[in-house]
Amino acid sequence: MSTSLSTSGSTYGRPPIAGPAEAGPQALCAREPRVPAERLVAEMVPPPRFDSVRFDTYDPDPGQPSQAEAVTVLSGFAAGLGGAHASGGGKRRWFAKKAPVAAGPRGVYLDGGYGVGKTHLLASLWHATPAEPELKAFGTFVELTNLVGALGFQQTVQTLGGHRLLCIDEFELDDPGDTVLVSSLLSRLVEQGVALAATSNTLPGKLGEGRFAAADFLREIQGLSAHFRPLRIDGQDYRHRGLPQAPAPFSDEQVTKAAYATEGASLDDFPGLLEHLAKVHPSRYGALTDGIAAVCLTGVGPVPDQSTALRLVVLADRLYDREIPVLASGVPFDKLFSEEMLNGGYRKKYFRAISRLTALARDAKPLVSQ
Repeated sequence: MSTSLSTSGSTYGRPPIAGPAEAGPQALCAREPRVPAERLVAEMVPPPRFDSVRFDTYDPDPGQPSQAEAVTVLSGFAAGLGGAHASGGGKRRWFAKKAPVAAGPRGVYLDGGYGVGKTHLLASLWHATPAEPELKAFGTFVELTNLVGALGFQQTVQTLGGHRLLCIDEFELDDPGDTVLVSSLLSRLVEQGVALAATSNTLPGKLGEGRFAAADFLREIQGLSAHFRPLRIDGQDYRHRGLPQAPAPFSDEQVTKAAYATEGASLDDFPGLLEHLAKVHPSRYGALTDGIAAVCLTGVGPVPDQSTALRLVVLADRLYDREIPVLASGVPFDKLFSEEMLNGGYRKKYFRAISRLTALARDAKPLVSQ
């Protein structure tokens, strides 16, 4: 099915990657999306890449028993969410009677390196939880903080407080403001009986390490940790396990030719795109790619600074979620971030971005005529 979305739409969609581009490629740099708050709420579901995943489609590495154990634990966690819900306000009559909130952690926290299938498992948990879609929410940490920005704190609590489950992907605390905000939000939601599940590359007791003065916010960080039962998942990046190396970057001419030959493709100069990302709020990066079938970039080079690098990480996540291939010229994606960045407090974000962009580059290879 071919679907083209405006920036005010309420769900994902892309045209097929086939056929010539009649009017030529689009430019992400020419887009300035506006995203209404109701879209942010409506899109709190697993993205297209994880729409059909289930626990039985997860492929545990036989050499990593923690992966199979995670499936067992999460399956039991999902089954346990089928009872009465302590809904605030009684707006849904079948949940009108409040139930006592169980003591101890109200959530699970999937910790592990990039590419071990944490998002697959988190989305599988969302699908397996016996509740109507409108009673469970799925979003990245950035999308959650953006929702609070759009709705306000109290309205966000009211909107999510009637849910059975809140899944938070890519849980990272990058600044003190987010620490206090999310700690307060999750505490309020847990009080209303909302179960939590999250993925990250950082154990909950170590959130914020190496990024800001974590000692000054230790109480908030420890409060977050108390909501979760950590579940470690070991293993290597499945995106590259047993697969060939990602293709080397193509020439500017090859990328441009492919962009003009691919319906729904975008074509941008990489430095120009980085400048444009600074003018678009990260909450709108998903809308920035609405209707795009493939992203074609010329002149890819090392990212100049950390702020730019973090914006690129968010874009890489949105492209990966939407399964949009990335065709590029310039340097390979594993040369995007400096050694200093890869050894710093955000290193796991950068390695995740490299991993995901490499997978998308592999997907884009067929776009180039041989």
